[in-house]
Amino acid sequence: MSALNGDDTFTMDDREVELDVGMSSDSDGVNEQLEVFFDKQQSQRRRASLVETPGTASKRPGHSRQLTSCFVHSLLEEKARLSHKEPKNLEGMMSSTHIDKGTAIPQDAQNGHTQSRLLTKKQLSDMAVGIRELSKKLGHLRLMLKVRNVFLLTKAHDQKLIAHTRAVTEWLLSQRNDNDQLYTVYVEDTMQHNKAFNTEAILSVDPGRKDRLKYWTNELCAKKPHTFEICLALGGDGTVLYASWLFQRIVPPVMSFALGSLGFLTKFDFENYPNILTRAFRDGVTVSLRLRFEATIMRSCKRLGHSDDDQKSRDLVEELIGHGSDDATTHAPDGSHNILNDIVLDRGPNASMSSIEVFGDDEHFTTVQADGICVATPTGSTAYNLAAGGSLCHPDNPVVLVTAIAPHTLSFRPIILPDTIVLRIGVPYDARASCWASFDGKERAELAPGDYVTISASRFPFPSVLPLDRRSEDWVDSISRTLNWNNRQRQKAFDEGKKLSK
Repeated sequence: MSALNGDDTFTMDDREVELDVGMSSDSDGVNEQLEVFFDKQQSQRRRASLVETPGTASKRPGHSRQLTSCFVHSLLEEKARLSHKEPKNLEGMMSSTHIDKGTAIPQDAQNGHTQSRLLTKKQLSDMAVGIRELSKKLGHLRLMLKVRNVFLLTKAHDQKLIAHTRAVTEWLLSQRNDNDQLYTVYVEDTMQHNKAFNTEAILSVDPGRKDRLKYWTNELCAKKPHTFEICLALGGDGTVLYASWLFQRIVPPVMSFALGSLGFLTKFDFENYPNILTRAFRDGVTVSLRLRFEATIMRSCKRLGHSDDDQKSRDLVEELIGHGSDDATTHAPDGSHNILNDIVLDRGPNASMSSIEVFGDDEHFTTVQADGICVATPTGSTAYNLAAGGSLCHPDNPVVLVTAIAPHTLSFRPIILPDTIVLRIGVPYDARASCWASFDGKERAELAPGDYVTISASRFPFPSVLPLDRRSEDWVDSISRTLNWNNRQRQKAFDEGKKLSK
């Protein structure tokens, strides 16, 4: 995301605030990495999933912090700093915010940040509340993005979408921003030799385009997400989820154009993209922060000198919330994922039903006998959660949706939990077969008996760009348009004239 200029001012009018997001940098600024900070309280840390990743310090990073250009985390930090002053309005909260365009957080994706699962219960609650408050405020802001580097995302195997990507690329390369600067466009590295994209023809128009048409890789997205001021997603909801997968930490504002089957997350009409992009870059955008989950796979560690039969005799409930919960050697983390839609545990290729243990904080909720279980964000309520019989949920709701997939009981109903809860969902040691976990439909991993997944609210929300002229009706419009929600033939009124004649 682009940086906030230290010289920017925040003006308040009757209805909205203009937040000027600039590209300037102050090399004399203090090297300080911007994170989410919390008051340190003497609260107990959650047990059983607190094993540190090898090489990760047990405490939060010290004072040696670097700059970041993520305005979401900068505003969260400013809120934490000024919380004791209790600012009365948005201007009071943000007027002193000063962010420089500096080095991103390359070690962020390499365990430079404390995982969400390592936060205390109060820290997790404060973080979730802070993100919600910021999301509400951003819904009334118009962010003036000083765009120069544009990230283009589409399906690299769809020839029709590649043609649309080429059209947008050529249009952007021929335009200038408000500062009379030419745009730099990043497309997927596979496009470089794609015949349908035809890089040579694009560059032949103007030799100067060679330095402004660049190619992104997964590594660039992971290590330098601050490179891009905006992401243009051309496709369906799956393309937006792909953007969330690429940017696991800091996410540039994602502007999605509807070119797919569904349109819950795609907000803009592609046919009118020149006018839409011109207005967005000139007049600003509105951003909606979508809650993401952080899911960490926890692997069961075999005890030294114990046989496989001893492994089966272990009790997952006892190890997570019972007398063995203080033993940090029972499980070790094996990778984390930030997801926008859902985490699904299912039976995979196994013919029999899955047996799944569900824990909330330090309580054993239930044992599920089903084909699987879906844990969805409010954004993901219209995805697998809906297909499995779960509730529709507005994305502004601070909740976690838990829905069983084909449960072998009539009494298991979908449940909605607060987003401050920490769920742990695992396979009991005496289960007949393993389960499979998927994260937004990707990174599918097998969970053997004794393994589990810790799920909590992520400190890295997903900023989705909304149309300026229909911000409040956005979600209701999407479900009405996509699902034909509650559409039926209207009931006829009584004919009073006929009644009187009778």
